[in-house]
Amino acid sequence: MNIRKIEQKDNQAIEHIIKRSLESFDLDIPGTAYFDPQLSSLAQFYQQLEKGNYWVAVNDLEEVVGGVGIGPFGEIKDTCELQKLYVAPEAQGRGVARKLMDVALHYAKEHYTYCYLETLNKLEVANKLYGKLGFQKLEKALDGSDHDAMDAWYIKKLK
Repeated sequence: MNIRKIEQKDNQAIEHIIKRSLESFDLDIPGTAYFDPQLSSLAQFYQQLEKGNYWVAVNDLEEVVGGVGIGPFGEIKDTCELQKLYVAPEAQGRGVARKLMDVALHYAKEHYTYCYLETLNKLEVANKLYGKLGFQKLEKALDGSDHDAMDAWYIKKLK
């Protein structure tokens, strides 16, 4: 398993993983990443982001099996958002999400004081991982949230 920055050639594969994952939870609805306008061009989107990046996990055959992003959150200067953490079903349960999170949080710590994320309570495995990594659950979304279908919000102090 190798983790590297996303490249344009990875766009279709990670879009497919994200959409299939959301569909598997009946989350192919407005207010989720499913309808994000940049979903089909994540490499280009993250390349133009200041203090933002997206990484993909690739297997030994160089196939994309997951990804995660860090980007600035709204107008809050010292806070980033953990974005689009998804792992293909065939790679789940192998620590891929944890490795992706480690890379993303290491990057985030270099540029931000806090890391925020939005998810759904029904994504129990993801919520458990966030807790293990030191994220604290919030009562409501931070101002400036784009994904109004979410019902679980977390924040982590990075430094």
